[in-house]
Amino acid sequence: MNQVANYSSTKIVTTNRVIGEIQGTKQGPTVVFFAGIHGNEKAGVTALKTMFKTFTEEDITGTVFGILGNLKALKKNQRYLEEDLNRLWTSERLKTLMHKENLNSEESEQKELLLVLNNLITTNSGPFYFIDFHTTSSKTLPFITINDALINRKFSKQFPVPIVLGIEEYLDGPLLSYINALGYVSLGFESGQHEDKEAIINCTSFIYLALVFTKAIENKKEKEYIKHYEQLKSTSNNLEEIFEIIYLYRIQKEEVFTMKQGFKSFEDIKKKTVLATSNNKPILSKYNAKLFMPLYQKKGKDGFFIIKRIPAFFMHLSTILRRMKVDSLLVLLPGVFWENDKKKVLVVNLKIARFFAKSIFHLLGYRNQQVDATHMKLYNRERATKKAMYKDQAWY
Repeated sequence: MNQVANYSSTKIVTTNRVIGEIQGTKQGPTVVFFAGIHGNEKAGVTALKTMFKTFTEEDITGTVFGILGNLKALKKNQRYLEEDLNRLWTSERLKTLMHKENLNSEESEQKELLLVLNNLITTNSGPFYFIDFHTTSSKTLPFITINDALINRKFSKQFPVPIVLGIEEYLDGPLLSYINALGYVSLGFESGQHEDKEAIINCTSFIYLALVFTKAIENKKEKEYIKHYEQLKSTSNNLEEIFEIIYLYRIQKEEVFTMKQGFKSFEDIKKKTVLATSNNKPILSKYNAKLFMPLYQKKGKDGFFIIKRIPAFFMHLSTILRRMKVDSLLVLLPGVFWENDKKKVLVVNLKIARFFAKSIFHLLGYRNQQVDATHMKLYNRERATKKAMYKDQAWY
């Protein structure tokens, strides 16, 4: 997953998948916004349509794109029709897609998105920024989700909203994980509940701030900047901490799952709190922590997540250790070895791994994925990043 899939074209053309494209009068960043990857999440679509009517070529430095995700699902206001489009971006699925003749609805959408993404990367200059807009079925504060690479952390910390790390360990195949593996800054912004009008306002504010932070626009109107900054700060209840996902309740096939009514994201929960029912049996919390993205819609296999705050000390420590490339010493441990000479993926014997705390691997920039009964792979978040592309940016 370290190369763009082999679809080629000469340039981006205006299609029904492209909400808008502004080529600025000066060279600068390429900022790409995705919206509608889930067809019932339209706040980002609405906000982007307004943005492309607001700014002109004279306002923009670099290039800004707005890309629609699941066109068919958007028309029917459904999360997806056959498969979740935001779970298809694994290396295995992409290899299959390139040779598959009969595609389902979401695979057809994915194939077109791959073409667009390849065009964007091959015909524009960096630095690249990829932002994916979403909303949730439950009430929530606005928040950012990222793969825990330092470039994502640094860029995301400019926004006055909470940041949630580690989602790629629990979800197979999100679009942003694929893009992040290519080495680019990529983040998801969850702006609020699906039908809440404030979700659109939050997306609008996020777009403005993103364009300022990437230097795609100059912040000439300080009042405008303050308005958008305060919008996100107030709707997130001044919560600017960093959290990590520690648990996901996965809904099994044929399971009748019902979330208990009234929960919202970032709500404090205690052990033994009844969170949901599975086939009419209660599901109790195993943690004193915070509930995250409880499921209040018919489609979806993620029942709920649980998150905990990461102390600032550990965030700082992980930055130091990653810059020192301490992870190179991991292969000195028994049962740990590099997958190949590229030294991007560690393979760990599960009999050995149980003696190591997961948090140690996280500190050093790895996410894990079990591949068989005896081994798991640890994917390095840092070694693939294109740091040189961003090193001269003001936020870096």
